[in-house]
Amino acid sequence: MSAPVFSTLGCRLNAYETEAMKELAAAAGVENAVVVNTCAVTAEAVRKAKQEIRRLARENPGAPVIVTGCAAQTEPETFAAMPEVTRVVGNTEKMQAETWTGLRVPDLIGATEKVQVDDIMSVKETAGHLIDGFGRHRAYVQVQNGCDHRCTFCIIPFGRGNSRSVPAGVVVEQIRRLVDRGFNEVVLTGVDLTSWGADLPATPRLGDLVMRILRLVPDLPRLRISSIDSIEADEMLMQAIATEPRLMPHLHLSLQAGDDMILKRMKRRHLRDDAIRFCEDARRLRPEIIFGADIIAGFPTETEEMFTNSLKLVEDCGLTFLHVFPFSPRKGTPAARMPQLKGPVVKDRAGRLRAAGDLALARHLQAQVGRSHRVLMEGPRLGRTEQFTEVAFAADQPEGQIIAATINGFAAGQLTA
Repeated sequence: MSAPVFSTLGCRLNAYETEAMKELAAAAGVENAVVVNTCAVTAEAVRKAKQEIRRLARENPGAPVIVTGCAAQTEPETFAAMPEVTRVVGNTEKMQAETWTGLRVPDLIGATEKVQVDDIMSVKETAGHLIDGFGRHRAYVQVQNGCDHRCTFCIIPFGRGNSRSVPAGVVVEQIRRLVDRGFNEVVLTGVDLTSWGADLPATPRLGDLVMRILRLVPDLPRLRISSIDSIEADEMLMQAIATEPRLMPHLHLSLQAGDDMILKRMKRRHLRDDAIRFCEDARRLRPEIIFGADIIAGFPTETEEMFTNSLKLVEDCGLTFLHVFPFSPRKGTPAARMPQLKGPVVKDRAGRLRAAGDLALARHLQAQVGRSHRVLMEGPRLGRTEQFTEVAFAADQPEGQIIAATINGFAAGQLTA
């Protein structure tokens, strides 16, 4: 007998949940199985999920294949129709102990029910208590799941359900245990992180959670926030940015576009000037802060002039790390029914955005030469600064520790020390 083979596609939250599933599967005695945790963010993500399922089925002949994650939640029939697939499990069900008890191999043989996916919109709680974070030297802690917004391009709310928050007390206790285990950095993760607290008593905000963690876990050296929606940043979060050196000076922003008309057609809740103003405000409060951002290239109806506004946002917001997504229509979303751009146009615009991102990163790297940084070592010769910039070292360093380093150059998107 052998332990199940797990494969994770997509976001950090999926990776977090895979760690929880490993524990649930082990406790239930699940063996000789393949588990694929899928992503649904684009049509390409679904295609890759199918490809991964076929590959793992070939490499593990006879093993039942269990498919879960966002694509399984939004398109269960797609995966149930694949001959390689034994069971399709929803995003809620995958985090429940009783599900895994029923996924032991004897129980799967001859089972007539292939799909185990319920209505995710009826779920009121998130399973943030299941594991104390994951990661070798940096711990990721889920504090929120789901999303109440309905951007016209996004299928994720239908895979994750409505927004649910992990209570602050549970989060603080998790982080205390992680610090006791030797972690020097914790990253707060969620689907729509800045909506944290809206469903809790007294409706606290993300800034309240950040301040509470820093106050109640004084031995935590570094706290980091994953992707946020800048229009939802609250006053306490801005205060934390300004006054708390243990909150890392790096934010990844969900911007998506830099043109007001496209933002309206995306059903975003901010305008171009809102994004620029947020970056200016945050930089005024914390001069060393740097920003990453998600931007979609080639959204339906986007003209060259509209695209230019997105391209200029890289400079106007002072972005450093760009995640560029060529628009991909997702069945079931309003954007899929809008007039689409031709593939070569989308590809060209994505390429131009990536080139602008490469230039912005190069400027940032150049500006760090000669400076001293505190670096969390992720491997013997690789670490990240407080601004989340990679640093390659010429000699081995103590893994998991934060060390002081002087930057002597840069190459291949990394600083060198």
